[in-house]
Amino acid sequence: MGKRKGYFGEYGGCFVPETLMPALEELEKAFYRAKIDKNFNEEFESLLKDYVGRPTPLYFAQRLTEHLGGAKIYLKREDLAHTGAHKINNALGQALLAKRLMKKQRIIAETGAGQHGVATATGAALVGLSCDIYMGTEDIRRQKLNVFRMNLLGANVISVDTGSKTLKDAINEALRDWTTNVRTTHYVLGTVFGPHPYPLLVRYFQSIIGREAKKQIIQKEGKLPHCLIACVGGGSNSIGLFSAFLKDNVKMIGVEAGGKGIQTGFHAARFAGGAKGIFQGCLSYVLEDEDGNILETHSVSAGLDYASVGPEHAYLRDTGRVIYTYATDEEALEAFELLSRLEGIIPALESAHALAEAIKIAPKMSKDSIIIVNLSGRGDKDVQEVARIKGISL
Repeated sequence: MGKRKGYFGEYGGCFVPETLMPALEELEKAFYRAKIDKNFNEEFESLLKDYVGRPTPLYFAQRLTEHLGGAKIYLKREDLAHTGAHKINNALGQALLAKRLMKKQRIIAETGAGQHGVATATGAALVGLSCDIYMGTEDIRRQKLNVFRMNLLGANVISVDTGSKTLKDAINEALRDWTTNVRTTHYVLGTVFGPHPYPLLVRYFQSIIGREAKKQIIQKEGKLPHCLIACVGGGSNSIGLFSAFLKDNVKMIGVEAGGKGIQTGFHAARFAGGAKGIFQGCLSYVLEDEDGNILETHSVSAGLDYASVGPEHAYLRDTGRVIYTYATDEEALEAFELLSRLEGIIPALESAHALAEAIKIAPKMSKDSIIIVNLSGRGDKDVQEVARIKGISL
C-alpha cells in the first residue's frame, strides 16, 4: 500500500461520481471497524470453517509431477470451497458487512464466469438480503449452469446486452444501479479492483488462501515453496495467495489470458498488450486504443475476460516483485484436459491458465523444487463450453 490512501504506488485511487463517495466512505469505515470487531471476526471465521469448509487442502499432484518431471507441484484446492471457488471468501465477508455493520437491505454484484454471482447469491441467502446479479449476455450463454444456480439461491440475474456483453459491461450496469440505490444497497465487487477501499477490502477477505498455503507447505515439506502461480483476471485469487509471501524469498507468477495470441488482438493480457489508464474507478493497466476507448477482450475463460487488472498487481509488476505472463486459449484447454486425465480433477478454465504456466516451467526446475498452483475454482461450469469448442454435443 502506498503512502497516499487508496494507492499502490501510483496505481489505485477513487475515480467515481460524487454520488458514490458517501457510500464508499461508509464502506471504508465499516471495513476498518470490522477488522477490529471481535464479534464480526468470530462469526466470519466460524462461517469460513463450518460453512465454507476451510481450510481447503493443499494437495500434492503426484501423477502430474511425475508426468512433467522436475519440480513437485502442489494444488491449493479452492475448488473444494463451498460453491466451488475462492469467490465465496470475499462474497461472504461483504454480505456480513452489508447486513451487520451497514444495515443494508439489498446487495448487488456483477459476474463473468458466474462463480462470484453464485457466491454472492449464497451470501445473500445466508444472511437474508435480497440480491440482484448483473451478467453479460455472452457470459450468460457460456455459463448457463451458474445462472440457474443463482436463480435457485433466490437471486435475480439481470442480463447486460451492451458492449462486448461480458464482465466490464456488467460492472458498468452494477455501478449505475448502485449510484441510484446507494442508501439501501451494497455493491459486492468481486475482485481486487475498482475504487478504494475495494482493492484492500477484497484482499483482506481473500488473504486466508495464502495464510493457509504457507502453513500447510511448511507442515508438509518443512520449507517455503520456490514458486507460486495463479491466474489473474481482476486478480483476487492471486492476491489472496501472494499476500502471505510478499516478504519471503519466493518467486511469484501471475498468468493472464492470452486468448488467441497477443498479436491477434483477441486476448485479455493487460500487461502484455495494455497501457496505464483510468477505468471503472481506479488507475491501473487497461486495454484501450489510442483515443482511450476500451478495447473488446477475448478469452476462453469468462472469468479472465476483462479489460483491466487490480491496481496492486500493476504496482507489483512495476516493482518486479511478481512476474506476469499469459497463457493462450489453446494452452489453457490442454492444461484443463491434462489435469482431468492425470489427477481426476477438472479445473476451472481460469485455473487452467495457471496450470499451463506450471506445465511450461516445472520440467526446467530441479526435483527438490516446489511449485504451488492456486486452483481457484472447479471446472463443472466450463464442461459444456469445452465440449462446444471441441464440437461435441451434450
